[in-house]
Amino acid sequence: MIRLLALVPGGIGDQILFFPTLDSLKLQYPQAKIDVVVEPRAAGAYRVCQVANKVWNFDFKANNSLAEWANLIGNIREQEYDAVLSLGKSRSVGFLLWLTGIPKRVSYAGKGTIFLTNPVALDLDQYAAQMYHDLLKGLGLNLSCPPMKLNLLKTDLDWCLQEQQRLGVAKSGYILIHGGSSQLARLKGIDKIYPAASWVEVIQDLGAKLPNLPVVLINGPEDREFVAAVNQALPHILTTSPSDIGKLAAIIAAANLMLCTDSAPMHLGVAVGTSLLALFGPTDPAKLLPSDRAQIKYVRSANAQPISTISPTQILAKLWQT
Repeated sequence: MIRLLALVPGGIGDQILFFPTLDSLKLQYPQAKIDVVVEPRAAGAYRVCQVANKVWNFDFKANNSLAEWANLIGNIREQEYDAVLSLGKSRSVGFLLWLTGIPKRVSYAGKGTIFLTNPVALDLDQYAAQMYHDLLKGLGLNLSCPPMKLNLLKTDLDWCLQEQQRLGVAKSGYILIHGGSSQLARLKGIDKIYPAASWVEVIQDLGAKLPNLPVVLINGPEDREFVAAVNQALPHILTTSPSDIGKLAAIIAAANLMLCTDSAPMHLGVAVGTSLLALFGPTDPAKLLPSDRAQIKYVRSANAQPISTISPTQILAKLWQT
């Protein structure tokens, strides 16, 4: 039996963007056991992935001791993997792959190339899912990148139906809004939260033009400040608090439309095929959204300014654009 390993540092969005690569691996090697090593903050993404056999947790960004690195390497060596893929291109990543003793080591060409058996050229000027999928060239696979897809569990779909009934939107449908950002992005000084006051203007216009289509806010653990600010202006706004990625994906899949910032819920929306309008600041939409989906729209701030500089008028103009 073929045993494959993928090291996928990053957040939930990075994992979802990597799913097409895992899908292609499983298609080419149906009997293979495919494991992944991810940061603890992103492990929940694999609730909606049916390809990964085992999910190893390791915080790549933490100040890990030599003992912790040795434990990771030892655990990997015990599995006797045939090949490993990694998103990193640094010397330390290459050295880590070499220490695992895995015979076929695939990553992007860079400072760590000397430690790789099959380096792959890194093309940053493309959709991230395609960029990750390029790693398969290191295994001799020249395949088209498939669209992202998720495996939604019946328990999550059942929760979604009950949640729609609780909100009173089961028959009317609804517009979903995610206005938050990850705490890690904030710590890095990356502001992906669109101002609550501006969202209020957008919601009020939606209510005037689509009075029979309620707006629902996603209220996750990191969204409470944003939701509270909107609720202060719109006391009767509906909110939903999915407890995991599966339930979040299900509530997004059932929405008529989602408005969001550049975030993990945006990638979930792409994967489940929901019509969406995404807001971008300095980041490039071409690298984070597929270019072949008519139901996907975006608004980007001028001159790579912060996302807060986008006006509600710009959002509404794009939304009502035919």
